[in-house]
Amino acid sequence: FGVAADVWSVTSYGELRRDALDCERWNLLHPQEEPRVPYITRMLNGEPVPVVATCDSMKAVPDQVARWVPGGLYSLGTDGFGRSEARAELRDYFEVDRKYVTLAALRSLVGKGSLPAEVLSQTVRTLGIDAEKPNPLTPPRPEPAAG
Repeated sequence: FGVAADVWSVTSYGELRRDALDCERWNLLHPQEEPRVPYITRMLNGEPVPVVATCDSMKAVPDQVARWVPGGLYSLGTDGFGRSEARAELRDYFEVDRKYVTLAALRSLVGKGSLPAEVLSQTVRTLGIDAEKPNPLTPPRPEPAAG
């Protein structure tokens, strides 16, 4: 899609949160000192760049560090389980695979005015995303009784 991207691996959103909370506490208790900057903010150079955060758990896991990401973040997660037999199918079902990461990143760029909105419809078509599929967070409807 002609967009450069950096890919980072997060081993613990919880540790990133603890570091950020520690910085906030230190800054609160030391108002005359140079403020400490959370690790996640430093790694993003304080720039409001689009960030897509994914995990094989609930979206709430990456959401816990959102307030320290300068431009905010778009979380993708598998808010459920037992719907597939393999990780690839799970990620597809819960819209966390490469297609949805790409779409979310482009959506963030559109939201910041860096790309025209038409790019999103083209991306959905190019990646073969079914825009009408049911929301994976919606509980499945029971099958009608036979007979």
